[in-house]
Amino acid sequence: MFSCFGCLLDILQYFLIDNVTGNGSGFLSFEYGVDLRMNKPATIKDIAQRLNISISTVSRALRNASDVNNETKQAVMLLSEELNYQPNRLALSLRHKQTHTIGVIVPNLDYVLSTMVRGIDEAALEAGYTVMVCQSNESYGREILNTRRLLDSLVDGFIVSVSSETKLFDHFRKVQERGLPMVVFDRVTPDLVAPSVRLDNEEGGFIATEHMLEQGYGRIAILAGPANLGVSNSRLEGYLKALRKHKIKIDPKLIIYCDFNQDYAYYATQELLAMKKRPDGIFTISDRMAIGAMLAIKEKGLNMPQDIGLVGFNNEPVVSLVTPKISSVDMPSFELGKVAAKLFIETMHNNEDMSKVEEVLKPKLFIRESSQKLVLKAGRGK
Repeated sequence: MFSCFGCLLDILQYFLIDNVTGNGSGFLSFEYGVDLRMNKPATIKDIAQRLNISISTVSRALRNASDVNNETKQAVMLLSEELNYQPNRLALSLRHKQTHTIGVIVPNLDYVLSTMVRGIDEAALEAGYTVMVCQSNESYGREILNTRRLLDSLVDGFIVSVSSETKLFDHFRKVQERGLPMVVFDRVTPDLVAPSVRLDNEEGGFIATEHMLEQGYGRIAILAGPANLGVSNSRLEGYLKALRKHKIKIDPKLIIYCDFNQDYAYYATQELLAMKKRPDGIFTISDRMAIGAMLAIKEKGLNMPQDIGLVGFNNEPVVSLVTPKISSVDMPSFELGKVAAKLFIETMHNNEDMSKVEEVLKPKLFIRESSQKLVLKAGRGK
């Protein structure tokens, strides 16, 4: 038996290296009829044999342990440099109980979320971390499975955006109970007490709706997204806030809950346009929904912005490619992802409770042809 856990890890490091390089003295050997040792990287065993000392002594010398004399340390360092020795990262991860890997769970990899993931990846890479990304496809069950698989992969913690189906959060609470850091981004929920990064969605809904009111639209409908999502309700609250400010009576028939889906938005808009007193403006809480609404509007033979106005949310590239170009609230997706990763790393290395930390980014409205019925107001984006 090994006399100490540190020695066990030293030996494990040796075995792991030998397994990878094909040296038959490890736990496994590979016999492919090819000498896999032709360009074999140096191991601590090589250093130990050359200096006629134990593997454990080499490992402790490389860590500058106090129980190894300076002469031995110097000899080990010189030879390791000569042999271009590189420590095995898996063994080091086991020793320090860190893999420098972040598990990222997203509902999908559409333009907005994939851009956020790029931001997470860039900030993580700068800090010496890598990311493992899983998408739930808006499925609660798949989200649970992704969480388990990332835990099995020994990630250091999680950055998550919840699915539209998720109403119970026990799988994420179990992660927190293990002491792993977690940051919630974009789709923030009060049911998870964790550091978070989000857009000021209420403000986004407010500026979109107020713009339409300022442009002379008086009966504005909203395609509000799934009712159980905080992001949907926040953008809806901004819409209601603008109506109240301008003393516009709220009509529940103009509030339509539907998935973040072009087809759902298309059919929902058809129903709105079939009303006896149809809306003269539509605010959708995503650009995918705005495209679906636009198709229904054009099919009805209505012109934008004269007959009806349309404003989306996220400011995806597609809204500038259609005719007319669609006004949209900008989502700084890349920056939001970077902030989420930086907050995770700060949480990872901070002993203080950061569960109440919330980073909120400000939205900006980009006004285009679909809602510009009057003269463009000063101070808005183009």
